[in-house]
Amino acid sequence: MYLATAAQMKEIDRIAIEERGIPSLELMENAAKAVVGEILALPIPGPKRHSRAIAYITRDGREPSREEQAAFWASRQRSALVFCGPGNNGGDGLAVARLLLGEDWRVKCLLVGNREKMTPDSREMERRLIETGGVLEDFCPENWADYWGFDVAVDALFGVGLNSDLRPDAEEAARAMTSAWWTVAVDVPSGIHADTGEVLGRAVKADLTVTFTLAKRGLFVGEGAVHSGKVVVADIDIPRDLYNDEKDFPVTTVEKPFLSPRRRDAHKGDFGKVFILAGSKGYTGAPCLAARAAVRSGAGLVTVAVTGDIYPIIAAKCCDEAMVWPIPDSCEELLGKAQTADIVLIGPGLGQSRETEKRVLSLLRKITCPVVLDADGLNIISRHIDVLDKRSAPTILTPHDGEFARLTGCALPIHDRLAAAREFVERHRCVLVLKGHRTITAASGGKGNTRCFINTTGNPGMAQGGSGDALAGVLASLCAQRKADDILSAVWLHGRAGDLAAAEKGERGMTVTDLIEAIPYAMKECEEE
Repeated sequence: MYLATAAQMKEIDRIAIEERGIPSLELMENAAKAVVGEILALPIPGPKRHSRAIAYITRDGREPSREEQAAFWASRQRSALVFCGPGNNGGDGLAVARLLLGEDWRVKCLLVGNREKMTPDSREMERRLIETGGVLEDFCPENWADYWGFDVAVDALFGVGLNSDLRPDAEEAARAMTSAWWTVAVDVPSGIHADTGEVLGRAVKADLTVTFTLAKRGLFVGEGAVHSGKVVVADIDIPRDLYNDEKDFPVTTVEKPFLSPRRRDAHKGDFGKVFILAGSKGYTGAPCLAARAAVRSGAGLVTVAVTGDIYPIIAAKCCDEAMVWPIPDSCEELLGKAQTADIVLIGPGLGQSRETEKRVLSLLRKITCPVVLDADGLNIISRHIDVLDKRSAPTILTPHDGEFARLTGCALPIHDRLAAAREFVERHRCVLVLKGHRTITAASGGKGNTRCFINTTGNPGMAQGGSGDALAGVLASLCAQRKADDILSAVWLHGRAGDLAAAEKGERGMTVTDLIEAIPYAMKECEEE
């Protein structure tokens, strides 16, 4: 799915209206119809989090049955609180209010801002609202009680063009929306930067965002990914030839991969050899998790190289699926063993001793196969970034934000993760997998031709030690198997396995082992597809 910037969407709208002759009011009507369609599909009264605050009692003093309660909610008139700004996003909201009135909803429509600044299209939508018996009231924050108890709050305050903090009256409106069962944002939640996902002071936290024509980057990255809730992309009849050129949209979401069936006459050599340099005293779990994930995701042969002091522990923990190899004193012997692999994974639990650093730098300078750098591999290369720049073979870096800050020297939190990832891969010859909520994969095709991919699988249950080791193992495994789009497939599958584990065990109770055990089921979904 292509992700557009605010500037791109404004230009697409301009061409559609000014050059293709599509009336702007027609587009506004189509947008409102899409929003109303999603609102009508919402389960009312809404999220279970509110149910304990409601006491049910009949006229005769008894507690009604569940059937009686359901019948009451089904028969009662639905209600919506629609907050409109003076711009065209507010015009969308006015059209939504009118259409909901036509569905026999009780609607309270509020203007947040200066009436004198209303656009011509918004004024026309207000006229149509009045014709149907509605009214656009001025928002008065002190009348809080008037805005309580609605089924749905509609956020139509600002569109994609917001680039400054919300005004005080808009902040109050955003606060008022929290009283409704559901909050539905029109195009972009107000207070979210459409390009970066950054919260501009305060932002509406929507349960559902209905955006138009193309998804916006800010709905999928940063805090925007949290504030947007479920994102629905609605077609409002803008000609597709205005936005179907891939080169115009260098940021996309990661799509579900397709894994072709294995050949009937295949053997283990067909599915790649993974060499893992990992582990140290006190950190024996990480190499085992990475190895198990590599095995579970289909690698033909997995070898874990560890120092002699932890060799017995790792050999016992890895059981029979992965081979464990004690690291020799000779760097040349280590290099020779690593060179037999299709890919080398360096870093999980490795430590940063002087001897370890010497081994890692020696491998990176001399090895000719692809390398995945994770954890301490990243910490070591952050002090020797020149070694990364001189490598001719592919190098894949998998930092979380803290490790990325050590690599780049940037401050935390990273306000624009997309821009930071793009800048890094353009400066250094590598592929970057910037882990976190909505993991970003960035790959440079030359300056100005960098592509970024945002992953949408995964859940908070994966926020625990070892998840990154599992991702590194899946990544190395799929790269060794030379799967098409192997890096993106690995990121998607890792998140999907986490989702399957959470569905079975819950986000609080799931473990990284549960995630790894779910990898085959995630892959099976892609094979069946």
